[in-house]
Amino acid sequence: MVMDTRDVIQQTQAAKIRLVRFLYCDNGGIIRGKATHAQKLANRMREGIGQTLAMQAFTGVETLATVEGMGPVGEFRLQPDPETFVVLPYVLNTASMLCDMVRLDGVPWEACPRSFLKRMIARLAEHNMRAEIGVEHEFYLARDVEGQYAPADYSACYSSIGMDEQSMVVDSILAALEAQGFAVELFHTELGPSQQELSLSHTDALRAADQVLRVRETVRGVARLFKLYASFAPKPFLDQGGNGAHIHLSLWGTDKHERAQQNLFYDAQQPGSLSQTGLYFIGGVLRHLHALVAITCASPNSYRRLLPHFWSSAYDAYGFDNREGAIRVPSLFRGREAESSNLELKSADHSGNPYLSIGALIAAGLDGIVNKIKPGEAQAIDPGNYSDEERERFGIHRLPTTLDDALDALEQDRVLLDALGPLLATSYIAVKREEASFFLEKSPEEEAVQHFYKY
Repeated sequence: MVMDTRDVIQQTQAAKIRLVRFLYCDNGGIIRGKATHAQKLANRMREGIGQTLAMQAFTGVETLATVEGMGPVGEFRLQPDPETFVVLPYVLNTASMLCDMVRLDGVPWEACPRSFLKRMIARLAEHNMRAEIGVEHEFYLARDVEGQYAPADYSACYSSIGMDEQSMVVDSILAALEAQGFAVELFHTELGPSQQELSLSHTDALRAADQVLRVRETVRGVARLFKLYASFAPKPFLDQGGNGAHIHLSLWGTDKHERAQQNLFYDAQQPGSLSQTGLYFIGGVLRHLHALVAITCASPNSYRRLLPHFWSSAYDAYGFDNREGAIRVPSLFRGREAESSNLELKSADHSGNPYLSIGALIAAGLDGIVNKIKPGEAQAIDPGNYSDEERERFGIHRLPTTLDDALDALEQDRVLLDALGPLLATSYIAVKREEASFFLEKSPEEEAVQHFYKY
């Protein structure tokens, strides 16, 4: 069902909604917004809600980065997308929509992350391609124990005990997601104590990014009802496994007769059934990966997760079902081989703004396709098990070990900078430099605690 303003007003009245949140995700990866009273919703949907330009220079540590034109003067508008309207099942009389940032004349603001993703989707369309995206969401459930976060249980990886321990909160999370119209694929316990993993069905790139925000909001909101904290921080417990937001992507286009949509990554005649287009896409991502992780692994805490031998992809390598490669080519499912062909980017987490992460991933991969960038040899072992000399021979390099190192790479990557555009790139890098600087003199424990609550 295609939603418009009239539909939103009708549903708001039918559900007796009092407040409607206008939400967005900023350069710091924080979900922010304002709420309008339902009586003013029609006007607000037409006019948007005002927000200072400085908010795109606001950091995840609540400081203001220095960005020209993003100070106390000037506004943009939060313009809601009616298609994203949902009644929130975990708070009273409240609904929300996700927003674009537009200038006062209604034109998309150049610093808007959601508009950036729309531009990358349009760029794909120029090549008669579209992206389908699915994201694996990892998070911890925790309790406050004498002022400190502690796992809600201590079950083992994939343990049925863990499923039982958190069955009530998990069922409530699933019900809340289903009430918002989302199709859940999988839910299971993960490596760490009380760590969970949730996967939704794949969808178009913009809706997939929207869903990332919805999942974060819903899981945290439902957990609070059970007096629990849910954290999507990359490394909330320093001695446990990290949380990823693995991005699964496939490209679709018409066949040579321009009749049927087909998965452009699938070729049954090639090794692993991976097409040449898929290989070129991997080549582009690997070429830009050291800069890309500044966007997909966007916090200082991210680089405590990207460690060798932790199944989180510490090297710029790829392989077929290789979970230590930055890009995994998953095995196909019998009976739907063509449909299930996709690539998984493992070096991504929830501190990254999903519109920026998915948009930048598309930009990198499309560069590979356009310029026919070869990815090199697929790796059949953990790249961390090679000697330095062997890795050099294969052209495999360690990914950046700090956010600053990744930002250095981003500042040198013309493809990603040009895709972002000057204002978005400048403001993003300034925000991330400020965050990196803030944690330089903080202990790892302080860093983990601060990221725990924010994400």
